[in-house]
Order: sequence, then structure tokens, then C-alpha cells
Amino acid sequence: MTVNIRIPRTVWDLPREDYFVGGHNLCAGCTAGTIVRNLLKVAGPNTIVVNATGCLEVSTSLFPFTSWKVPWIHIAFENAAAVASGVEAAIKVLKEKGKIDPNKKINIIAIGGDGGTFDIGLQALSGMLERGHNVLYVVYDNEAYMNTGIQRSGATPYKAWTTTTPVGTIMRGEWRDKKDIIGIALAHKVPYIATANPAFLLDMDKKFAKALQIDGPSLIHVLMACTTGWRFDPKLGIKISKLAVETAVWVNLEYNYGKLEVTTPVPKRKHVREYLKLQGRYSHLTEEEINDIQERINRKVEEINRAVGKEVIGPLA
Repeated sequence: MTVNIRIPRTVWDLPREDYFVGGHNLCAGCTAGTIVRNLLKVAGPNTIVVNATGCLEVSTSLFPFTSWKVPWIHIAFENAAAVASGVEAAIKVLKEKGKIDPNKKINIIAIGGDGGTFDIGLQALSGMLERGHNVLYVVYDNEAYMNTGIQRSGATPYKAWTTTTPVGTIMRGEWRDKKDIIGIALAHKVPYIATANPAFLLDMDKKFAKALQIDGPSLIHVLMACTTGWRFDPKLGIKISKLAVETAVWVNLEYNYGKLEVTTPVPKRKHVREYLKLQGRYSHLTEEEINDIQERINRKVEEINRAVGKEVIGPLA
């Protein structure tokens, strides 16, 4: 059965069938389940998932149980993109040999957290993008190594507390800016790249659908609020995710063959304070530090606005 989901200028049929189901051990308030459930609704049953070690993997595959109703491969932290590349290449050969119907559409999706993507798996991801494999890579970004004790990653934002970026009289949380994974993907001239957020489900689902229609590699970077590492009440996950967009901490955008468009316009932005104050990882911030973060966001928004509608290859400058 399907239900019609009305989106401006189009109508979608979103399946009722779930290919990612309950019974997992994800934390209360974790939005990873929402992200993956919708991803597989869009992708459908003819899908193979390659999942790097991380919160999602360990919480959804507690032997002998699984929440995955499609073929699913657990692979080492750093290897999701490499294994997905191999699966895609193998299916291509099997189609050429007539072992698989050459007209059958099989979606290959690699899923990794920020640590397994921004840091440990970056080399494998770069290889996948460079070689042009027809794989959708989805990074669920909770902005630290949450599964192993809240250590900072290349995705940890400026001034955020983690166990390896502590807060004291000298250190004030993370002192580096978040790594620009979108800019890195752009440098590979990937056909489709996007950011998404589970507080904006229809926008996220449309991007999953677009990426799966691309003949070549695609990457979707999804914000995933983490109640454990970000230190917020579990009921606030979607509210905080929405505030990330409303304050421009997170911008929902997409690049179609390098051309940038913002997909969730925010005519009147809220002050970043509204986002920060709900999270314990930012409870140490002074007013001066909050204003510093706001200025950084302002500069980022100006850079994005200048680039909208233009072809962008490489990091925004």
C-alpha cells in the first residue's frame, strides 16, 4: 500500500512498508532510526546496504536479531565506501554475464557515521567518489565518536564539549572548525551532493530519491542530533534539529552537478543562542563565545548566498 505525500509541485507515493524495523537498541530520542527508516522507504526492497561500525550498526544488529529487512553488510569502521564500491562492481559484472537482469535497478547504499566518514573512512570515500561508482553514501552526523565515549571527530563543531575537547580555564571545547565534507566531495566533481535534516522529512526524502536516480556517486550529509553526546532531553531531538536550520547552524542545500541551491530557505534567522542553550555540550559558553559563533555563522551564510545558483567546485571561499 502507498499513501500520497503532497510536496509543492509534485506528488509522491511513500510506501507504507518498512525495510528498517523496530526492536533495535538505539537511544531514546536518537534520530538515526528516523533517517534510515525513511531512506529505505524511498530506496525500496531492491537495495543492498553497507554499514560501517558505529552507533547505528551496533544498535540494530544485536545477534541473533536485526532491524534490517534488506541485504545488509557490516564492515569495519573505515571500509564502508570501499566495500560498497566492490558490491557495485560485482553487480555490474553479474549483469554483463547475464546472471542478473541487466534492467533490474539495485540500489547500493553505504552508511557511515561522522567518524567513519570524516576521519577513519575518508580515504575509502575519496576513492569511491573518484572512481565514479554508482553508490549513494549517507553520512549520519552526530558530531563526535558517540559509540565509544563521546570523543571529538573531524565533524565536531567549534566550541563543543567532548571528552577529548574538555572545558577548563585553558581549553574551551573544540577549537577547530567542523571539517567541510561537502567541499571535499565537491572537489571530486560528484554529480549530486546534499545536506539533509530529519526535522524536514520531505526535503530529506526528496534528496534520497534524487541521489538514487543519479548514474554515479552521490553523497548526502544528514544531521543526527545525539541525546547522549549533545546532552539534551530525549524529547527535544527534532526540535533541536529544526533549530539547527532556523539558526543556520545547519543549511539544507544541494549541489546538482556543482550548481548550488538552498532547499529550506529561512527568511528570518533565529539567534544561535536558541540552538545552543538546549544542549549541555555548550553550557560552558560565555556571551562573548556565543557571539563569536554567531559571527562565524553569519559569514558562512553570506558565502552560501553568494554561491547560490552558481556552479561551485571545491570548498566555498
